[in-house]
Amino acid sequence: MASGFGQFVEVAQNYGPTVAAGIVPLTIFAFLRRFGVLYQLFHRVEDHSTRHGGELVADVLKAHGVKFVFTLTGGHISPILVASEKLGIRIVDTRHEVTTVFAADAVARLSGTVGVATVTAGPGLTNTVTAVKNAQMAESPVLLMGGAAATLLKGRGALQDIDQMSLFKPLCKYTATINTVREIVPTVREALKQAQSGTPGPVFIEFPIDTLYPYNTVKKELLGVSQGKSLAQKVVGMYLKNHLNNLFAGAWEERDASPLPVDRPMASSAQIQSVAEMLSRAKKPVILLGSQATLPPTPVDDLRAALEAMGVPCFLGGMSRGMLGRNSPIHIRQQRRDALKEADLVILAGTVCDFRLGYGKVLSRRSKVVAVNRDKVQLYKNSDMFWKPTQAIQGDPGNFIVSLQAALKGYTCDTEWPKTLKTRDDEKEAKNSDKAEEKTEFHLNPLKVLHTTEDILDENSIIVADGGDFVGSAAYILRPRGPMRWLDPGAFGTLGVGGGFALGAKLCRPESNVWIVYGDGSLGYSVAEFDTFTRHKTPVIALVGNDACWTQISREQVPMFGSNVGCELAFTDYHVVAEGYGGKGYKLDRSNEDQIREILQQAVRDSKKGKSVLINTLIGKTNFRDGSISV
Repeated sequence: MASGFGQFVEVAQNYGPTVAAGIVPLTIFAFLRRFGVLYQLFHRVEDHSTRHGGELVADVLKAHGVKFVFTLTGGHISPILVASEKLGIRIVDTRHEVTTVFAADAVARLSGTVGVATVTAGPGLTNTVTAVKNAQMAESPVLLMGGAAATLLKGRGALQDIDQMSLFKPLCKYTATINTVREIVPTVREALKQAQSGTPGPVFIEFPIDTLYPYNTVKKELLGVSQGKSLAQKVVGMYLKNHLNNLFAGAWEERDASPLPVDRPMASSAQIQSVAEMLSRAKKPVILLGSQATLPPTPVDDLRAALEAMGVPCFLGGMSRGMLGRNSPIHIRQQRRDALKEADLVILAGTVCDFRLGYGKVLSRRSKVVAVNRDKVQLYKNSDMFWKPTQAIQGDPGNFIVSLQAALKGYTCDTEWPKTLKTRDDEKEAKNSDKAEEKTEFHLNPLKVLHTTEDILDENSIIVADGGDFVGSAAYILRPRGPMRWLDPGAFGTLGVGGGFALGAKLCRPESNVWIVYGDGSLGYSVAEFDTFTRHKTPVIALVGNDACWTQISREQVPMFGSNVGCELAFTDYHVVAEGYGGKGYKLDRSNEDQIREILQQAVRDSKKGKSVLINTLIGKTNFRDGSISV
């Protein structure tokens, strides 16, 4: 009963005379129902002194195969953490709440399940807002659970009590507040279903502290304030006792904790056949694959096999980077704009016409365009301005591609078309390699460092991208060796994902070398998570491009406005910071330029021995990617 004693008095005053006279029996029914008394008449209020709501949360998480819960601890949520650990769920505590959701996001992307984070009330939850919005825009199924003030104390000035629901309703597919302990199991099950259904995304459940702690603890806190013999005190005591009984009535009844069916939209057979006919007639088709194509239920290996069988040239973005391996003849990395101008059929499989595709302006009006997306809004994004889909299909892109290949019955794209695009690719990348050999003033050429890194990456490496200019260059040079081995923030362009993404990735794939490619600006957001890597034995490798500047902004701001204000940093000894958190640090600069490969390889060896490593790489300026800023 969130509205407290005042509401009780109001209802009692309204109904009291009628109830006392026995004139309107239905009013008694309404009165009892309003205060949960009817539920108590048919459900026992059991005094399980050691049981608590956190156990019910843990039961559902365990039944759904959740292996990790990320947290920054707080008194509101302790029961969830303790109960989860007892069931074998690994509790991973971080140094900032935003990291908990970033880590859960990475787990969701790499595992195909829901990533889970839980943080305390108030500032604990407000600290996660950026990561929750990032998960929403990246379409990652994440469950965030947060503490809250006790049910009767909401809005009364309790510790860390704010209107949390108003923050998360615009960010989440599903939000809920737990009002009684018996609601926990069905609510958590529904939240986990909603996170994965349709277009995946984050969900939020708020747990008032009295729904998580044991009955006797709550009873002591709640009824301890109502002792007295006056009529007012007795009325308060009666109200509080009734509230307590309703809070725990039916709490420990047996309930199904297993997963609910997940709803996913699929293309119809007629839609698939229509596109198959278009593709069979096309001379220069192109597929643009986005992150959504990697979502369950279609295995990424099946998707890769379908793409290779069709032989259509592909541009890969987001989580689909690496889908075709390092050197596939149909994976085109460069000069996408030119290819789209020539293409007579473009299939947007989970790719959205937002800023990344010039809002659709890069698509030729002469091309037929097939858009496939789970989300109707994304499916038609900017179609009222710059482009029109020939066919728009609300369905799962991965399943669509596999079904399309099956419907084509032996079709293979004319090899001359991908060969033409691949030749252009090779020419562009040769020029990029030449730029890596240019001398930069004072410090190392960043392209040379990145090319050397590309050479030593092994097949199992996972790359986490967190930064602006240095990371933008890395996206052109580093090649993920397989699907699900590239993690970037997505359309929100969020800085600070590095620590959390790497933590989640290393826990999901402990056998992989996890590389964080940082800018020196973005490193500042999560360098403290080196402490987390050390404590939880999740060694990662951080390659930091340190040019003492927010260069992504500076490279446009200075020529445009003649000022570098707000963009200057320092050549800080970040490698020493990492060592202070229990990691290993190396500094790369002109003095050891001939040892770049050796130091990178040593970092890999250190990581395999259990040490997280930070390579502080002092880099100079290049004109690579000039004019690439997006605002």
